[in-house]
Amino acid sequence: MSSPTIHDQPLPYVERLPERPASAIELVVIHCTELPDLATAREYGERVLHESGTGNCGHYYIDRDGSIYRYVPGTRVANHVRGHNPHSIGIELVNLGRYPHWWDSRHQTMAEPYPAAQIAALQTLLAHLRNEFPKLRAIAGHEDLDIARMPASDDPSLDVSRKLDPGPLFPWPVVLKDCGLQRVTTPSPP
Repeated sequence: MSSPTIHDQPLPYVERLPERPASAIELVVIHCTELPDLATAREYGERVLHESGTGNCGHYYIDRDGSIYRYVPGTRVANHVRGHNPHSIGIELVNLGRYPHWWDSRHQTMAEPYPAAQIAALQTLLAHLRNEFPKLRAIAGHEDLDIARMPASDDPSLDVSRKLDPGPLFPWPVVLKDCGLQRVTTPSPP
């Protein structure tokens, strides 16, 4: 498989994210942005939400056309999944997910399919990451690791999943077939 073209676009606070050795990375977590486009995802990623002066973001973002962007180097800890950040790489796929009604109980169906170009780019990126990070052996969806539930925004007496990404339309069999990574479904600690 050929090396992917990766567009480096570091987030403004990337130097504030903790450093780690390449040997610390054992897991890739697949997300979907649950936003309309890459520009909006970038805007969300740039928001400072933590006392450290950092925000929530993945390492890599893959647009619908298969373009790959690196917002955070793999040797920095990005804030993308509770309980697993120190040893994982986060890959965000641009996809509407439940946007803009993330926690509305009436809008929990994720209906946008993942384009073939986006999945092909993901497969190429995963092969690249396996070469770059020698201990990388596992892959999970955000929904596999963060199983927290929360009150629905439309009716607090109902609970909805905090995270459903990458969701039911993500082609796990295709991605797992040749990636050399084992899927894990171990939830985060509460």
